[in-house]
Amino acid sequence: MAKEKSKAEKKQKLQWHPAFAAALEMELLANKDDLEFEREHNLNRKPLLIDCLVIKKKKNAVIKNEIGKFFSRYNIIEYKSVRDSLSIDDVAKTQGYAHLYKAYGESVNSVRFDEVSVTLIRESKPIGLFKYFEENSYTVSNPYKGIYYIESGLKFPTQIIVGKELTHENHKWFNLLSDKVTKQEMARAIEYSRNVRSKNERELIDAIFEVSALANKNIVEELKMGDEDMCQALMEIMKPEIEEVVDTAVRETTERVEKETTERVERETTKRAIKVAVEMLRSLNLENAEIKEALQKNYNLSEEETLSYLK
Repeated sequence: MAKEKSKAEKKQKLQWHPAFAAALEMELLANKDDLEFEREHNLNRKPLLIDCLVIKKKKNAVIKNEIGKFFSRYNIIEYKSVRDSLSIDDVAKTQGYAHLYKAYGESVNSVRFDEVSVTLIRESKPIGLFKYFEENSYTVSNPYKGIYYIESGLKFPTQIIVGKELTHENHKWFNLLSDKVTKQEMARAIEYSRNVRSKNERELIDAIFEVSALANKNIVEELKMGDEDMCQALMEIMKPEIEEVVDTAVRETTERVEKETTERVERETTKRAIKVAVEMLRSLNLENAEIKEALQKNYNLSEEETLSYLK
């Protein structure tokens, strides 16, 4: 039981949000020139942060990805990682973010109410939240698999994305934001990454794989045992993580060696000082008992250590 808990705690410590931000950019890559991404957008001077803010550079830009079809001009994105809950209070919080974003425009009404949308993303469907919508007569539609529009009951247009329900063909990157990725999903994403040449796109993919591979080690191990090309692709993806582990090991080893060297030098110096002290005290005709007392007082020596210097 303790072992299972330890595994769960390790998975919770994974930094899902950077991978989510990268996955969001990859999902909307077809419109990269039409959108501006701000990660952890600060709403005020106080630490009140939106997970991601996506701004349409042109109001009439048509977003190709199903998730982006819902977008208005200013789009507030809240991501819930694998074990985070999503309740009506979270919905209320993001509505609050939208109100604050509108209120902090550069001038009065520079951000209009109808220009702001809210998107909440979670791996599995929040059953309790959808039950609340039903019991309180919210209108909810489901235009695409895994995508739900909350069409009434909220001030700002809101969509909820359920990662587990998204189609693999259209949302390969959000599919990787899970600790239950299938071998086929991982292999398909790796296969795609082989042909990527853009530095920015490469960095985004690496950020996604870094977290997904750690959360799905068993799948990665299976793929490593497969064909040589797949293994090579995995090694390239995991290169930053591998280098970080190596750098950490080298640094820790260097620090340990330096510490051991310093301690050895200090020990030798202390021994030399004690021997000189014994010679000087004897030259003053002090008895061994007096020298012994002086050494123990000044150098914090044991009885056995002290006697070894008086031989």
